Amino acid sequence: MFLSIKRFHRFLAGQSFYPLVMATLLALAIFCGRVLISRRVEFRLLVWNLFLAWLPYGFSMVAAGLHRLFPRRWGLLLAPGLAWLVFFPNAPYIVTDLYHLEHRPPVPMWFDIGLISIYAITGFFLAAASLRTMQILVKVYLGRWLSWAFAFATIGLGGLGIYLGRFVRVNSWDLLFNPFQIARGLAAPVLDPLNNLRFFGFTLMFTAILLVFYLMFVSVINRAEE
Repeated sequence: MFLSIKRFHRFLAGQSFYPLVMATLLALAIFCGRVLISRRVEFRLLVWNLFLAWLPYGFSMVAAGLHRLFPRRWGLLLAPGLAWLVFFPNAPYIVTDLYHLEHRPPVPMWFDIGLISIYAITGFFLAAASLRTMQILVKVYLGRWLSWAFAFATIGLGGLGIYLGRFVRVNSWDLLFNPFQIARGLAAPVLDPLNNLRFFGFTLMFTAILLVFYLMFVSVINRAEE
């Protein structure tokens, strides 16, 4: 029993679970503090978006757990892997909630800057931790170089997903329930790129931000493991 608990603890630690839980609790505590100060329940969307940001991390944990229980049976990883990919943009998406930043008395603006920042930072770390887990799994089956190609492609799709969420106003589940809206959102910039420069600028910028953040995250993790 003790050995099982110890293995489970090591598994969670290897997935950066504990600091992510601490960041989430801090984010929720600051949100509750804001409610007490303002006596209004504003920024509820941050809490919902943080829940959505945990979904890809959860799917990556499921994939990693299945790999440990049934090594080399890669077919078992397809369902959680696909679910992870679909929901992955939800994690870094929270940074765009800075759109809602404005002076809202009696709460000072610096408080709301801190509030949105902790949610955005937690979202970015959830994205990086889940991507690292999935990249390691891809590395096991396909090798190092293809794992990095997988990571870069995922980050590019993440930047695209952030754009679709912020400006086309679609969610991950719209891939199943409203794919035509997503197709329309992608068709406009492709067919008329000169009048849709925001699409290219926004997607490239957030892809670059996510890429640099992920490289820094992986670098720190690798040095700690060494």
